[in-house]
Amino acid sequence: MKKIVLVGLLILSPCPTLGQERTVPVSTGIQSRIQDATFRSRSLARDVHYRILLPGHYEDGGRFPVLYLLHGLYGDYLNWDTRTGLENYALSLPILIVMPDAGDSWYTNSATVPADKFEDYIASDLIAEVDAKYRTIADRHQRAIAGLSMGGYGAIKLGLKYPELFAFAGSLSGAFNAPQNLDELRPNFRAKLLQVYGKRGNPVRNENDVFEILKTPHSDGTPYFYLACGTSDFFLQVNRSFVDQISLAKLVYEYHETPGGHTWEYWDENLNALLVAVERIIVSPRTH
Repeated sequence: MKKIVLVGLLILSPCPTLGQERTVPVSTGIQSRIQDATFRSRSLARDVHYRILLPGHYEDGGRFPVLYLLHGLYGDYLNWDTRTGLENYALSLPILIVMPDAGDSWYTNSATVPADKFEDYIASDLIAEVDAKYRTIADRHQRAIAGLSMGGYGAIKLGLKYPELFAFAGSLSGAFNAPQNLDELRPNFRAKLLQVYGKRGNPVRNENDVFEILKTPHSDGTPYFYLACGTSDFFLQVNRSFVDQISLAKLVYEYHETPGGHTWEYWDENLNALLVAVERIIVSPRTH
């Protein structure tokens, strides 16, 4: 199987999820624990849901790093758990995995609906909720964010905008051209994209364009970026373009290309490798 891996070094001191859900059996042995929760988001002024996967030894005490795992367009907070082998892959990981619900928001503060402040909800409300309710290590060095498609774009965007919050930002099949021209390339997405980003020329587009955000230097550094995309994915070229820009910016990253499309099969096959990278970045340094 062909696999391309590009790794960048830091020189100066991160879609549609349609189809029937399937339930993945959990292996015997160490049992991770799933909980569903609801809380009031101040930014959205409404109740929101999330699912959390606790480490198998959570009840033994101690505090844990956190991974925020974002869903794709037309998806919800249950998808990662019900449509992949996440529970199996994470059995031995000493990490809390939080899966928030964000609708079709593109993890962005809407240009046209003032109440839809979904970026603030994730970056402010959700992190505060999880740190207050669970035994987390409330430090950016032990906090990661990742996602698929819309969620991959959201994770990378939030990692770039809030490097003080995340040490790791990961994407599978990231829709990185969402604020640029995705509404023209995918007319079926147009209505929601226009609602979120506004019409062409609206400043919200540039403010949420990962290519533009990448041009802004961050004195506090940036997360470690993990990017992967299938060779048959319609977002392949924009992923390659974004990786080129990360490389030119001399940021720390790794990029993987393997056969696959914009499908749950691809995301399931590549989720474990992402989790291994998360553990390496936000867990291993702490244990050495």
